[in-house]
Amino acid sequence: MADSDEESESTVLLPAIKKVDDPVNVQELAGLRRQVTLLAETLEKMRLAEYIAYLNRPGRLLWFNFLVGLVRGLGTALGAGLLAGIAYFLLKRIVVLNLPVIGGLIAELSKYVNQP
Repeated sequence: MADSDEESESTVLLPAIKKVDDPVNVQELAGLRRQVTLLAETLEKMRLAEYIAYLNRPGRLLWFNFLVGLVRGLGTALGAGLLAGIAYFLLKRIVVLNLPVIGGLIAELSKYVNQP
């Protein structure tokens, strides 16, 4: 009686094995293979491995962000200076036109700018 109990337990515990030759399974495997290949190509295009390696080096990350901030600040300062210069040039041209209210304000502004 004990032998039959052990046999019934072993048959219950073993999962049913399906054949891989089933055409549905082969098609599913082919589709999965295509999707995994597409995923691998997408990850390669994203250069995900290089990005993760970059994030794992905090010193390099800090240095790069410092340089980016420095360049961004320099660009902002140069851009603001250029725009201010263009605005000043245009305002001086308006003074030449001798507009009553605007001309007086711009002339006064020009005096402040030209003072050492």
